[in-house]
Amino acid sequence: MKLRIVVALAAASITLLTTGCAQAGNAPAAETVTIKVAATVTPMTDAVKAAAEVIGDGYKVQLVPVSDYVQPNVLLQQGEIDANLVQFSGFMDEFNQKNDATLVDVQPVYSTVVAFYSKTLSSLQKLPDGGSVVIPNDKANAARALQMLADSRIIALDSQVKRFAATLDDITDNPRNLKFTQVDLLQLNTAYDEADAVFNLPSFARQLGLTPENDGLAVEQDPQFAVTLVSREDNADSPEIAALVKAMTSDHVRKTLESLGVPAAF
Repeated sequence: MKLRIVVALAAASITLLTTGCAQAGNAPAAETVTIKVAATVTPMTDAVKAAAEVIGDGYKVQLVPVSDYVQPNVLLQQGEIDANLVQFSGFMDEFNQKNDATLVDVQPVYSTVVAFYSKTLSSLQKLPDGGSVVIPNDKANAARALQMLADSRIIALDSQVKRFAATLDDITDNPRNLKFTQVDLLQLNTAYDEADAVFNLPSFARQLGLTPENDGLAVEQDPQFAVTLVSREDNADSPEIAALVKAMTSDHVRKTLESLGVPAAF
């Protein structure tokens, strides 16, 4: 009888051990969380790709290419992506105001050096009477362009208006009778062939073989205009965004940006 009991207990132990091993062997691996990040052109896309190469275990980054600067905010607000890298905080704020959106900036990534460019002029001081000047049609970048012209004493702005907040209506003196045209960001390169002077962003100017250091008639770099990683308010404190920020501020991303001649903002 005792032998039967021992055998039975041994068999039961083997069964439990085998079952436990089978359950452990069949346990599903931890699910990888995909973080979708929209970006438009280099170096935005380069930064996202570099972050994807060093993202922490359990996560992967999916670059979502977009062709303009409104779509990535719409996609983010609708929850179709998790973050974007296309803008500075002021541009985001303008989108929020116009669309009752709840986007938030979570991490500056790189600094931008904007400039005015011209195919025919070597200086803004050579702008002719009645000359044509093209600036962006979004409020944030337009204000930046107008402030640059005011700092160069080409125009004067209302002294009651905050710096980087002016519109065309705030021009109080235009001694050269300059003709201003506002266009979408994606049309700035086309305008370069037609206007006397065009404000442009470095990512677009690079497509024309231009750099602010070598070709800019007037150059400006201000920390508040750093291109920034943006998420939604309800997702900004999530583990996946924390993992993304860690990857986006890694040495690998910094070196990637520096290899493109772009100063990191972290």
